[in-house]
Amino acid sequence: MLRKLAFAALLVLGAAALAQAADVDVYRAEGCDCCGKWAEHLRKNGFNVRVHNLSPSRLSRIKTDAGVREEYSSCHTAKVEGYVVEGHVPAADIKRLLKDRPKAIGLSVPAMPIGSPGMEVGDAKEPYEVLLLSDDGSSEVYAKH
Repeated sequence: MLRKLAFAALLVLGAAALAQAADVDVYRAEGCDCCGKWAEHLRKNGFNVRVHNLSPSRLSRIKTDAGVREEYSSCHTAKVEGYVVEGHVPAADIKRLLKDRPKAIGLSVPAMPIGSPGMEVGDAKEPYEVLLLSDDGSSEVYAKH
């Protein structure tokens, strides 16, 4: 009986360790409201979020250093577990990325589509795609919303 209880405790502890929230560093231009709303979206979905306010030139350097090409750029850049997340990517897509661990730079939602997390405007929504960014500068559709 004691062995079964010990085994059950180990299973619970293991599951808890796997369920630990990922740390996300969000880099944004100071005062950008939609970036703050996106960071809050991540917090509500279980991520530990640290927001870093940068000058536009430092933010641009973060994007360049992370391998985010101009056509994939948005208003903020985040880093999570070795991946870059550019723009208003839904938390569910980031969780899938961290679970699947594809060989890629990360994810991007270029521009700032209405209805994406942090860009809510009432009930208005426009369709958008989340792109998986590759090391060679190409991308492929990872999710459609």
